[in-house]
Amino acid sequence: MKRNNGSMKISYEPEADVLRVETGRRPIEYATEVGNVVVHFSPDGTPVYFEILEASKFLKKALSLLPSPPKEMFALTR
Repeated sequence: MKRNNGSMKISYEPEADVLRVETGRRPIEYATEVGNVVVHFSPDGTPVYFEILEASKFLKKALSLLPSPPKEMFALTR
C-alpha cells in the first residue's frame, strides 16, 4: 500500500511488516537505528526517511496510548 501526501510518501510492506515514510526527495548520507525505527538523514543532518520495523506492533502500542475516540478511527487487523 502506498500513499502520497504532497511531498511526503508513506508505504507499507505487509510481508515484511515495515512502514516507510519519506519526507522529501533529498540524498541520504547516513542512517541510525533506534529500537525498531531506522532514521535516514540528509548530508545536512535533516531526517528525510523513516522505516518502522514490526510496524503493526508499533502502531498497536502507539494507538493504545491514545484516548478511546481517536482509537476507533483506526482499524488494525493484525
